[in-house]
Amino acid sequence: MAKYTRETYAGEADQYKDRSFKQRLFIIIFGTHTKAGRAFDVVLLIMIGLSVLTVMLESVPAIARKYGTALQAAEWAFTIAFTLEYFARVWVVKHSRRYIFSFFGIIDFLAAIPTYLSLVVAGGQTIAILRVIRLLRVFRVLSMSKYVDEGALILKSLRKSRKRILVFFLGVLILVIIVGSAMYLIEGPAHGYDSIPHGIYWSVVTLTTVGFGDIYPHTFTGRFLASFLMLLGYSIIAIPTGIVGAEMFSLQAEKRSRKRENVVKPCPECNEDTHVEDAVHCHRCGKKFPEQDEKEDRT
Repeated sequence: MAKYTRETYAGEADQYKDRSFKQRLFIIIFGTHTKAGRAFDVVLLIMIGLSVLTVMLESVPAIARKYGTALQAAEWAFTIAFTLEYFARVWVVKHSRRYIFSFFGIIDFLAAIPTYLSLVVAGGQTIAILRVIRLLRVFRVLSMSKYVDEGALILKSLRKSRKRILVFFLGVLILVIIVGSAMYLIEGPAHGYDSIPHGIYWSVVTLTTVGFGDIYPHTFTGRFLASFLMLLGYSIIAIPTGIVGAEMFSLQAEKRSRKRENVVKPCPECNEDTHVEDAVHCHRCGKKFPEQDEKEDRT
């Protein structure tokens, strides 16, 4: 988390004086490097959490009967607040259209309309539960950039291993089709296996070790095949994890290798030391590096 001194805040206050109201509002709404920006996002997250809680409580009949009026009033208050916030975001951004059709732009819009929608469509307010997606902003508020990077590492690992996972999935699919068809022939409709798709459903449930118990083999041959499939399920269930894990290890080793090759000095403000070689500002706190440090880092 970035550390700020009194001098830092004083500098930010001076910068605010030279900005228009729209620019200051943009920094507060979309930035977290100022006190006002962080406070805005913290209050917004609290409101989102409370609004989601309100929707959930309103779905409980006993609570709705007793506190229905208060919950509806709270929901309207949250809706008005989110509506004003949405229009403020659209107004302050430079490219309004880009924000409106962005992921968070769509989520912000959906967070504001459910209560209005409930006036014309019964139960429309229930989609207000989508507001919980906005809690993803907690990553920005808490400056969890390292955790975001780790999430990106997982996604990259999944992308790089998708072909191997696809081959594995096709192999499992062929296996459950063969076993399901065999169980249909062995057990038959008399024991609940009235079709090949039903047999395939049983083999999927058995292979994944879920075991609902709604259908099971009765003959010796069927039980033998089921036992084999159960043991096989324990053997292959960890294969996708191993594929992705190996890819993650490879990416981390590559990242450590690049880091050793491009050693840079830590930020003098927050001591962050994971910058790229040609970085001019700290990606964590935003402090500009001294020119001398930049030249030394580039040599």
